[in-house]
Amino acid sequence: MNEQVIKIDGIEICTDCFGDPANPAILLIMGAQSSMIWWEEEFCQRLADAGHFVIRYDNRDVGRSTAYEPGQPKYTFEDMADDAVNVLDAYEVEHAHILGMSMGGMLTQMIALRHPERVLTITLLSSSNFAPHFPPMEEKVMEFFSNMEAVDWTDEQSVVEFTMARSRILVGSKHLFDENKVSELSRKDFRRSKNPASMTNHALLSGGESYLARAGEIQVPALIIHGTEDPVIPYEHGKHLANEIPDSVLLSLAGAGHELHYDDWDIVIDSIAKHTSKRYR
Repeated sequence: MNEQVIKIDGIEICTDCFGDPANPAILLIMGAQSSMIWWEEEFCQRLADAGHFVIRYDNRDVGRSTAYEPGQPKYTFEDMADDAVNVLDAYEVEHAHILGMSMGGMLTQMIALRHPERVLTITLLSSSNFAPHFPPMEEKVMEFFSNMEAVDWTDEQSVVEFTMARSRILVGSKHLFDENKVSELSRKDFRRSKNPASMTNHALLSGGESYLARAGEIQVPALIIHGTEDPVIPYEHGKHLANEIPDSVLLSLAGAGHELHYDDWDIVIDSIAKHTSKRYR
């Protein structure tokens, strides 16, 4: 790992990178309650080997980035979108391809509208612009997250069990749940977190609605990757994004859930490599 902590406007953002800085940059933005390590190192390295300079980072309230008191996030989604641009500035990257998963995909859309001059292409994985009248998350997921008060955020085993259970319900029928890998990542996540309980702040954030309503105005090529069995953001959301964003392509992952599973890495990385070759500056 090549971790670097950047300090801007009184906050700290922990970052990491892979590959040659002379190559086109691709910035990875992870989803809610998950630090950058869920962009697995092997996945990042394979993206780098495909000709990218890969940057990943911890959003606020996860990993080694600034953490706020649980229940008191002092920032908005707009602030998080600007954090991503500050990361690019720290690495002296003028233009980048942006890949966001779930909440990270929402931030990616915001960046493409809020800072269009910095964006080459976007890739939205298991994400949405949350247009009205589309299916909500499945009841099993809502029931799971309604029981989060039972987690002892100071106890490693309790947090690991929560993370394992969360990951298990997100997997689609096509893939086996890799218990050993998820357990290892969960423990690593806990041990490098400033305050594990702070991850719950992501559910309390506001902002971004005016940008998400303008997804049709995004002016860069978009690759939409979505599992057909996503229980958090159902597949219809991905199809809607592909219809809404003008220059977009939909990659459907049959039988995949709300996940970036190892078995799908080949097609995902190949698709990203082809997609990001569309535009350079």
